[in-house]
Amino acid sequence: MTDLDNAPAASSTDTPFADRYGPWALVAGASEGVGAAYARAMAERGLDVVLLARRQAALDEVASAIRADTGADTRTLAVDLSHHDAMETIVAATAGLDIGTVMYCAGADPDYEPFLARPVETAVAMVDRNCVMPLRLCHHFAAPMQARGKGAIVLLSSAAGLYGSTNLVAYSATKAFDMVMAEALWTELHGNGVDVLSLVLGATDTPALRRMLVAQGILGSPDDPAPLPGVSTPDEVVAAAITNLPNGPTCFVGDQLGESARQMGALTRNDAVKTMLRHSSGGMLAAGSRQEAGG
Repeated sequence: MTDLDNAPAASSTDTPFADRYGPWALVAGASEGVGAAYARAMAERGLDVVLLARRQAALDEVASAIRADTGADTRTLAVDLSHHDAMETIVAATAGLDIGTVMYCAGADPDYEPFLARPVETAVAMVDRNCVMPLRLCHHFAAPMQARGKGAIVLLSSAAGLYGSTNLVAYSATKAFDMVMAEALWTELHGNGVDVLSLVLGATDTPALRRMLVAQGILGSPDDPAPLPGVSTPDEVVAAAITNLPNGPTCFVGDQLGESARQMGALTRNDAVKTMLRHSSGGMLAAGSRQEAGG
């Protein structure tokens, strides 16, 4: 039995899950990791799913498995979410679909390097992917949700977005943006029946994280079957999201992360940032930097 087996099939209302959050779910970053797990969870609950990411072959593999296992209708769209015409492409591909759920979890940082180590265009692309695109998606898809009086928006944030983190300048800033944007949207939409959730992740055992740990020499192979210690699984993240859809605006995934956030919140921002800097000497996992997405 997985954590998803324990996640409720409906929100706190008496409305069936698919009626409240369907008929279609759009998942950005759905080729692997949390995004792929969330897309599957939506299909298991009776929704059809649109899967977005950059890699068509990976998307097709995920979509095929979801169709075979659940019978859900799936559509895939290979799109670079940092590209200037990405929103136009998404709008055209979803024309005529009633999107009742949007889950945005694209935008992991594959580098974990100092800000000045790479061209500024790398950081700008991350801002486009992690801030501009979810802003556009929310503006486009939230309006019909509000008109129908039901729906859900889930934006993945990160513990790295709580305070400035070394080697994560652009990533930390964009995840702070995502968290505050979701919280602000919640204040405007939850009274109209639209559930908005900022899902704040700690370290999560995704392929993106494993590839980075291999690059750092911490892990021998991304396919190492051993679980990463102290790290959430995608199924645990998805279970937390589904359980807390009606409990916004913000959910910290895991008791350890929630307690850490409470302890850091007792510090001044200056002291919290200095604490993060001290922890960064232990590497990516010790620093609290997080990778949550597919791509």
